[in-house]
Amino acid sequence: MVVTAYIGIGANLGDARANVQDAIARLARLPGASLVDASSSYRTAPIASSGDDYINAVARITTTLPAEELLLALHAIEAAHGRERPYRNAPRTLDLDLLLYGDERIASASLTVPHPRITERAFVLVPLLELAPAVVVPGLGLAQDYLASVADQAISQL
Repeated sequence: MVVTAYIGIGANLGDARANVQDAIARLARLPGASLVDASSSYRTAPIASSGDDYINAVARITTTLPAEELLLALHAIEAAHGRERPYRNAPRTLDLDLLLYGDERIASASLTVPHPRITERAFVLVPLLELAPAVVVPGLGLAQDYLASVADQAISQL
């Protein structure tokens, strides 16, 4: 079965812009997946964290990988960029989040889909809606209905 998935991409350490672009290129080469498209890149200030501004984007892929396997593949791409997890919301060389996996709702020890903060972050909603203006967040409704609630979060397209 082929599923459409959306991947949130962010970085604020090292050459963040290059790391985001490399992550998109790696998603395009991911076995069992095909890159459909990627949003523009956006700059945002850290939320509940410190450090430099983040560079963010969202990629849309189609995949035959089960969600848990896709998550492991995303973690491998992060590890290739030297991702460390010293504490929650630590600055990072690369962060890949499985935002949506088809219309599935998943709640396991290692994965929650839709991503639990998908409707709370402009750096997710804006690039997601660039790719899919009518996307539905399973259990929550149209993603565009949440834009007003994140209007106070500064985000600029690069």
